[in-house]
Amino acid sequence: MSGQWIGPDNLLISAMLLNIALVIFGWRRYRELTGEVADRRRAEKQARLLSETDALTGCLNRRTLAAATDQLIAAAAARGEAVAVVMLDLDKFKQVNDGNSHAAGDAILCEAADRLGHNLPDGALLARIGGDEFACVLAFPAARPEQVDTLVEGLIAAVAMPVRFGESEIETTISAGIARRDPGSSDDAQAVLHNADVAMYHAKKRGRNRHCWFDPAMESELKFRRELESGIRKGVGRGEFIPFYQKLVDLESAELTGFEMLARWTSPTLGPISPELFVPVAEEIGFIAQISEQLIRQALIDARNWDPKLTLSVNISPVQLRDPWFAQKLLKLLVEANFPPNRLEIEITESCLLENIGLVRSMITSLQNQGIKVSLDDFGTGYSSLSQLRSLPFDRIKIDRSFVATVLDSPESATIIQSIIALGNGLGLPITAEGIENEEVLARMRELGSFKGQGFFYGYPESAEDTKTELAQLNLLLEGPAQTTAEPAAPHARRA
Repeated sequence: MSGQWIGPDNLLISAMLLNIALVIFGWRRYRELTGEVADRRRAEKQARLLSETDALTGCLNRRTLAAATDQLIAAAAARGEAVAVVMLDLDKFKQVNDGNSHAAGDAILCEAADRLGHNLPDGALLARIGGDEFACVLAFPAARPEQVDTLVEGLIAAVAMPVRFGESEIETTISAGIARRDPGSSDDAQAVLHNADVAMYHAKKRGRNRHCWFDPAMESELKFRRELESGIRKGVGRGEFIPFYQKLVDLESAELTGFEMLARWTSPTLGPISPELFVPVAEEIGFIAQISEQLIRQALIDARNWDPKLTLSVNISPVQLRDPWFAQKLLKLLVEANFPPNRLEIEITESCLLENIGLVRSMITSLQNQGIKVSLDDFGTGYSSLSQLRSLPFDRIKIDRSFVATVLDSPESATIIQSIIALGNGLGLPITAEGIENEEVLARMRELGSFKGQGFFYGYPESAEDTKTELAQLNLLLEGPAQTTAEPAAPHARRA
């Protein structure tokens, strides 16, 4: 019938609905895939960022610095410019870190990175390549190296500003080494970075908080330094460090009262090395405490055969004073050697008082509670204050040898010595004068006061065996079977 209505085609409707569903599903899946791709790209970007930058400071890291430096060198060479690589290392950062907290150390590193970045010109590179070591790379006109000097001096000044952490302000300095790469040079990034590192070591050696340009002659110094570090590490296990003993004498009676233990080291490859060289290096590489404890053990065994009236003095490194367990370790050594604590005297340098006066006071009290005497070494070099001397319970003051050695020619030295003697008398502290080298100095010192003395006039430092022989001749050696010796090592000592 012509007027009859025909309904929709079910098949056509089903096909259309299926197409609509497929379109909707397709768009949904497209959005999901697009999101997955974006997430993956973000993850890859983050992974690349983490692999190329330092997680703490956001600077470039060691891995990417060399490649970025090579690119900067190529671009600078095309413009006819030179490139400066500046290596910067925070001075004594480990002490700052240990003396405050690791969180404070992280804050200092982040602040240092921020200050360095804000003071660098556009296009310069900044990387953190080690724990407390940074590197900057920048182009400059080859004929204007003074621009780099000015920039680096500004970087050093910026880092030296105090860092606020909690309720305290922490100060640190930085040393810098600079190496240049001129257009046409064949040096790659690794070579220039190495040269800058050598120059930075030289800056630290010259007193820190300064910068130095690389000079080829510095390479031999760094090589010697590395040989020294390697020799110390090996020498500890081989027993190459041995104790020597220098006499302590009463100036009035010339009576022998004891000995000071000094470190001696003869390297199989480098020969005899002065304590002034190897002690600071041993402190920096973390071996001084192990060396000192080993040698103190040997010295206690040597000294227990001496006449009981003879004392043993030992220099202690500032590194050991930062160890809260040092007093307990020393007590253990005394017990092992069966050595009377009242015959042992620990010498602390004035510089130790700058680090943590509370810790020093606690350590001195702990040592004295065990019966050990504590003396202030190298007094007069400018660190101590009268209030510190009054508050710290020292048993003795030792006048620095620089004043004694010049007492004949310098009225100022004589005046300082007289002042120290008066101070010692006022505080009830006996005094020892270091550096008595000849009879004229001895006579002058006797005019100034009555105290103990030591120096080459009374004899050079001697080995344990030579000391034992001399004491036997003086009838100052206890009778009995020979004692076995322990593995020797070295204490903190700066004297030649």
